[in-house]
Amino acid sequence: MAGKAVEKRPEVDPRDEPSADWGWHGSFPRGTRIAGWVSAVILLVMIKGNHENNTENVWLVGLAAFLVLLLVLDIRKRRTAWRK
Repeated sequence: MAGKAVEKRPEVDPRDEPSADWGWHGSFPRGTRIAGWVSAVILLVMIKGNHENNTENVWLVGLAAFLVLLLVLDIRKRRTAWRK
């Protein structure tokens, strides 16, 4: 029967994390995802500029692709999180 009992999470100690003292304890997952997509789009928009060679463009596209990869992995992780 011990295996079927619901485990309780330990309480957050306000001395370790002061925000738990006034009721908020968490992050902004939706805001972080939105900021990631906006940043990737801004990086791609910055390609249009007064660049003399393509070195800047390679960095802009590479960073935007890296952000998109991280965001896609996050979507995949959220979809399969219930399976664990």
